[in-house]
Amino acid sequence: VGRGAHTPHASLRLDQASQRAVVFKTARLRTAQRSQLQSSSFDRRQPRLWRELTTDAATCRRDVLTHAAAEAVQQEMQTGNGAVSEEELTKLIDSTSPHNVQDAVEDLKAYGIEAEDWGKSALSVVVVGASGDLARKKIFPALFALYHEGMLPDYFNIVGYSRSKMTDEEFRDLISENLACRVTAGEDCGVEMEEYLSRCSYVAGQYKSEEDFGKLNTRLDELEKKRGKADRIFYLSIPPAIFTDVAASASAAASSKTGWTRVIVEKPFGRDSESFQQLSKDLYKHLSEEQIYRIDHYLGKELIENLTVLRFANLLFEPLWNRKYIRNVQVIFSENFGTEGRGGYFDQYGIIRDVIQNHLLQILSLFAMEPPVSLDAEDIRNEKVKVLRSMKQVAMADVVVGQYRGRGSKGAGKRLPGYLDDDTVPAGSLCPTFSAVAMFINNARWDGVPFLLKAGKALHSKRAEIRVQFRHVPGNLYKAKMGADLDSATNELVIRIQPNESIYLKINNKVPGLGLSLDTQRLDLSYDQTYKSHLPDAYERLILDVINGDKRLFIRADELEAAWALFTPILKELEETKVAPELYPYGSRGPVGAHYLAAKYGVRWGDVNADDEDA
Repeated sequence: VGRGAHTPHASLRLDQASQRAVVFKTARLRTAQRSQLQSSSFDRRQPRLWRELTTDAATCRRDVLTHAAAEAVQQEMQTGNGAVSEEELTKLIDSTSPHNVQDAVEDLKAYGIEAEDWGKSALSVVVVGASGDLARKKIFPALFALYHEGMLPDYFNIVGYSRSKMTDEEFRDLISENLACRVTAGEDCGVEMEEYLSRCSYVAGQYKSEEDFGKLNTRLDELEKKRGKADRIFYLSIPPAIFTDVAASASAAASSKTGWTRVIVEKPFGRDSESFQQLSKDLYKHLSEEQIYRIDHYLGKELIENLTVLRFANLLFEPLWNRKYIRNVQVIFSENFGTEGRGGYFDQYGIIRDVIQNHLLQILSLFAMEPPVSLDAEDIRNEKVKVLRSMKQVAMADVVVGQYRGRGSKGAGKRLPGYLDDDTVPAGSLCPTFSAVAMFINNARWDGVPFLLKAGKALHSKRAEIRVQFRHVPGNLYKAKMGADLDSATNELVIRIQPNESIYLKINNKVPGLGLSLDTQRLDLSYDQTYKSHLPDAYERLILDVINGDKRLFIRADELEAAWALFTPILKELEETKVAPELYPYGSRGPVGAHYLAAKYGVRWGDVNADDEDA
């Protein structure tokens, strides 16, 4: 569950008063530490003072409490000269809702997961492809954030594996470049970085060599020898062409002999139905489905995990979540930059494979699924598969593809390059950098409701969101006050996944005054204003889920089979008939064809409204 979870019985017995005492002492030690940090005599190599809590609840470490609680108390102490009454302390701590070990255990129980006893087990995380961009920029920083938050076991090790030759120290220097205190702004965590890096080591080897993976196994055995049991995670941060080689070598020579072994596989999961089936067949020779965690980082976004909570924990929404009240659903992904030197890789897949067939389709299936029997991973994934199998295969008439072209930027005199201006892109490439797709679900809940998926690069803004447009009010008494364009006055629920995470509902409201005028306003839940805590990165959440054995947000093989069955025919048709993508200027709203596609089903894209630009 987290550091400190190896003494669960002592931690679980802590009452609220004991927790408050620990928070108070933590805050005092933090204050003392910060004053010492300003002194030249402070030794940065010594452990953090506030991690050496010696209280009546000695087994309760800082992991039991949120950073917010200690920070709140510390701030009050600093502003109030250290005088904090018991009543004030109680209010401060209660307002920050400490999340303790018991809470974490209960979280796992809610999802049908049994907590691991990390007092007896070592955890080793092996990042294969450790010298690559994804590993350096996402995976190692995510592991550090989990360490900083106290979510890794006491006895853990991180081992990088790739073909590059380097020492442990060179490896630590490499990954330290991207480590930052993203969790608590302004907090100096240099000492904690050093502690984290001390757990990191490196083994060089070939991906298809059992002998080299045997050397990796020897290193892991040495690191894990102080525990009777060892659990291992292999994160395959490598091209899919060598997934099978690594799976074969790792399973034969470096699997754990005393605990579980889990393997994280990054997309793309093939290029079409046939290549995915072949990839799965090859992996199954060495791994079971239970061991494989197919990661889609978009499913780790805070607002995506909140989808099921929004639907099933609020009486308001579930009765409206159907064809009777919802006119259309839009899932939109846009980036305001191009391929920027990665065009050679992108050209192998295109925007449909890269974004729509996985990220957006996964979001759609979570949004549209029937209520699962429980929050168990298999129950949720069963419902997602039912949605995908109920969907109509994508038709050419319901697809628009585009490709961005270069243009000069306003005022700066600098030209924004087109896709074909990228030196890594093959000359004359027809690869789409934009696509809009209309999809339909043939079941009783969603029959006839268009689901519009749109994704593109080099567009006017960067955003990812779900927009739910409700039907017009029948027999509307205020129709005359709403003007001729009723679509602009429709109720709309917007779930902003990124950036500026938020959920807002557009409603029609009377403008205050003696007259009768109506306008559209928002009921707005903005995360940065409502929740002051750090939103975890998607990779943090998903890696923690792998540690806990929680597969809710990972993709099962039959989900991918159903997803590829929807898109493989249209992808082959686009490539075989060499359909030319519609050109659109860099920084625009995309090709005009996307608007014609939406209009075909009586829909207006919600992200083109001026009042949504600053959302």
